[in-house]
Amino acid sequence: SLAVKEGDQVVPVINKIAKSFANVVMTQDWHTPGHVSFASVHAGKKPFETIDLAYGKQVLWPDHCVQGTDGAGLSKDLAIPQAELIIRKGFHKDVDSYSAFTEADGNTTTGLAAYLKARKVERVFVAGLATDFCVAWTALDARKAGFETYVVEDACRGIDTQGSLAKAWDDMAKAGVKRIQSADIA
Repeated sequence: SLAVKEGDQVVPVINKIAKSFANVVMTQDWHTPGHVSFASVHAGKKPFETIDLAYGKQVLWPDHCVQGTDGAGLSKDLAIPQAELIIRKGFHKDVDSYSAFTEADGNTTTGLAAYLKARKVERVFVAGLATDFCVAWTALDARKAGFETYVVEDACRGIDTQGSLAKAWDDMAKAGVKRIQSADIA
């Protein structure tokens, strides 16, 4: 439910490329009401401002993906019945979570790395929303966990607040994340 410009355009691309993979994992923001990342919780703060929390800088967001609401649901247009795992993230009230691997505190893991390694996965392809937050953090953490990592650019859309999209692509390139297009996937 967090509006990302042209975000709905990634769904058919993701549906198409997902057919090429034996192991598909989806993520789902699953925030508590009154989550620490919501601007509405911080008096006088607006969405996209930042605050300092115990674990570092936190971008404040409009209320979104609140547990049990329609806004937290996966897109009804996703058609990936072979997905074996959905990682819910951001469900701890006082810690945000962009990455599918590690929460924003940098310490709490989701178990995804172990799950993939148990299946002998060596390469990770990341797609979705938003390029400059959840996609980038997931890709960077995939590299830290030792996976060869690709971001499928045309299967992503960014928010791009205060240069965040260019910074995310730069950070990913420096970490060895490869930038590809959906047509590159056989």
